[in-house]
Amino acid sequence: MKVAGVSYRSVWREADRVAIIDQTRLPFEFHTLRLSGCNEIAHAIRSMQVRGAPLIGATAAYGIALAMSDDASDANLQLAAELLRHTRPTAVNLRWAIERMTRRMQRIAPLARADAAWMEAEKIADEDIACNLSIGQYGLAVLRSIADKKGNVNVLTHCNAGWLATVDVGTALAPLYLAHDAGIPVHVWVDETRPRNQGLLTAWELSQHGVPNTLIADNAGGHLMQHGQVDLVIVGADRVTAAGDVCNKIGTYLKALAAKDCAVPFYAAVPSPTIDWNVHDALREIPIEERGAAELLTVQAMDAGKLIIHAQIAPDGTRAANPAFDVTPARLVTAIITDRGIAPASRQGLLDLYRKKVASA
Repeated sequence: MKVAGVSYRSVWREADRVAIIDQTRLPFEFHTLRLSGCNEIAHAIRSMQVRGAPLIGATAAYGIALAMSDDASDANLQLAAELLRHTRPTAVNLRWAIERMTRRMQRIAPLARADAAWMEAEKIADEDIACNLSIGQYGLAVLRSIADKKGNVNVLTHCNAGWLATVDVGTALAPLYLAHDAGIPVHVWVDETRPRNQGLLTAWELSQHGVPNTLIADNAGGHLMQHGQVDLVIVGADRVTAAGDVCNKIGTYLKALAAKDCAVPFYAAVPSPTIDWNVHDALREIPIEERGAAELLTVQAMDAGKLIIHAQIAPDGTRAANPAFDVTPARLVTAIITDRGIAPASRQGLLDLYRKKVASA
């Protein structure tokens, strides 16, 4: 995607280093960083300088490449994998990318690992973009069908599932970009998504692309649905189970409940690596990341002097709980938009889609 007319990915290789966009400084400042070691990659993931399930998976793959460039031994491979695996527990793409990189490295001699690791990391990044473009095409058909009936499309989205959450293009936002580029009049209601306000990232990148959007408070979505101002909800996901349950940013479940009550279609848009075929009971089996209280008790803002500040918004001593994700049961999900097609949110629906694709490959 483009920022001020310049094309960027959210993570990319620069010689023997890895470059990222520091998302903790957005939307106020656009700043890139160069990372030179696996420890720096782990910090970037943990601190959410990079975030979004597909992006942290790709970034972790680059972290393995940096580790292999430094020391390609079996011992260092395992150390790097463990370091990265423990950065954030909920997104399945992280584990998937680390396991894929580890398997690839274990099949070749240490002397060949550095070059092979860079190649595999680049392949993972390129595949992510291809997946997202495919998701965009399938989702575009959904948006076009609505536009054909009523002329315009009002979409509500939660958190950030655009190009900043992936290597490029995005998952939930990919259909919106394609629809806008195709001349479909699409408008996006953007949840602010407390406590880290990732909705600001969504509003920023939509505006960069020229897509009309309106930022709303998290609790406004249900009201808009009740008054017919939302045609559909599209979210991303950090993990989708084999049964079609969707684990996504905290607050997603409440949006799905409101959508169900108001007969508004609710979609999750995910690349294939986000589907965890080994999880069957989302509430029991998916580890929900609990982040620090400071995220809830402070806000990041820009003061009158254009300086980024962190302001306390709660009295000293206030206790806070900060679960980062929740689970939306499959019964509340209209369908799951994947890079392989659109499937009903059910075990059979996902199996039928993936079996059909495998059989026709």
